Parts: sequence; structure tokens; C-alpha cells
Amino acid sequence: MARLSVNIDHIATLREARGNVPYPEPVFAVGIIESAGADGITVHLRGDRRHIQERDLMLLRQVVSTHLTLEIAPNDDVLNIAKKVKPDMVTLVPESSSEKTTTGGLNLLDRPKYIENAVTQLQHSDIVVSAFVEPDPEMIKAAAELGFDFVEINTKSYVEAKNLLDELDQYRQIEKMAAYANKLRLGVNVGHGLSYQNVRNLARLKTIEEFSIGHSIIARAVFIGLYQAVKDMLKIIRNPEP
Repeated sequence: MARLSVNIDHIATLREARGNVPYPEPVFAVGIIESAGADGITVHLRGDRRHIQERDLMLLRQVVSTHLTLEIAPNDDVLNIAKKVKPDMVTLVPESSSEKTTTGGLNLLDRPKYIENAVTQLQHSDIVVSAFVEPDPEMIKAAAELGFDFVEINTKSYVEAKNLLDELDQYRQIEKMAAYANKLRLGVNVGHGLSYQNVRNLARLKTIEEFSIGHSIIARAVFIGLYQAVKDMLKIIRNPEP
């Protein structure tokens, strides 16, 4: 059964929008999300600290009882923080100060030795390491060669498909790349832009171990509450057949 890890960055985004208030506290969401049945919590500690702060990460490590995933760029400062906090998984992602959110996958062919060293450091700290990559065979192969434990396949092209035929093509590409990753003994997670409307087909794939979903859940929570928003997503992921 596939897992759901709920990204709570946007709770921190709401807090930081005012700049001078201590609420809402991302850590307060953990108990609600876990009691609704989610399998984990995901946060992204960005270089510009635009939403999640180091303090949040320290608190989350103390409170999360399921599975804590930390997304970071492969830079020394945040690598050192990750090794200190020891989340269950670190997902290495690309990062640009001009982007609203992570959009493309990490290019594993750029500075491969540096990335491999980052993977080794994290694994020596007993942290499982994943790479956020495009559904591209070169990237999947590189992830295996660099020693990653998992890949998180970027679903951006799938969720932004122009029409049904394009969506089917993107779905089949993810399906093929997930199977290829499994063949190379990599675990497979997926994420980026997944919602209640587009996740069902991917949830039918037995090769996917975890769905990382945040914005759509937090947006729905504004109207029906966080507990029910998580429950609704879990219902689709765990029972994808209509």
C-alpha cells in the first residue's frame, strides 16, 4: 500500500506572509495529520528560509512519530543541518531563489562527485537519501550509480498536461521510469502538483511507494479542515479503483 507524506511548507508560508506573527505553527499540524492516517511529514528547508525555519525543523524532529522527510539542496550548510537533525529521509532537490516552488528535477549529471559525496555523508548519518528527478532514464540511472536509495519522480509534466493524450503520454513515462527505477533497486516516490483530481491514476501503479503532496491538501483544509483533507486524499491513494 502506497504511503502519503504531507508537505506542510504552506502552513509556514501563511505564517511568514505576515512576517511578525508566530502563527500558524507548522508543528501543530503534525498531530492532526498523523491522526488522520498519513504516513509522514515533508518540509523543505530552503536557502532563503522563505517558509520553514531551522526552529521548525528541530521541533518537527521531536514531534513527528511517523516519518520525517527533509527536502534540501545539496549544499554544505543545509547538509550539516540535516546530519544534525537526522530526518528519516532527505530528498535532494534543485533550488533557485527566483522560483515560487521547486519545479524541475535535480540534474545528477552536474557535479556528480559532489552529489555522491552528499549522499554518502547523509547515509553515514543513517539517513535514507532520495533524489528529486525528471522521469528520464538518464537521471534514474545516475541516481542508482551515485548511490541513492530512492528517487522522487517529478510529476509536473503529468499534472500540467495540455490534453488527455498528453496526460496519457506523461503517465506512461512515469510508469516506465518507476519500473526502471525498481529494476535498479531504487525505491520510488512521486510528487509535484498532485491533487485530488489527478492522483488517482498514479495511485494504481504498484511501483510507487510514496506520494508527496502538500499544496492541494492545505488548500482544501482551509474549507473542510486539515483532518478531513488528509482523510480525503488517503481515500483516493489507498482505494484508487472507483
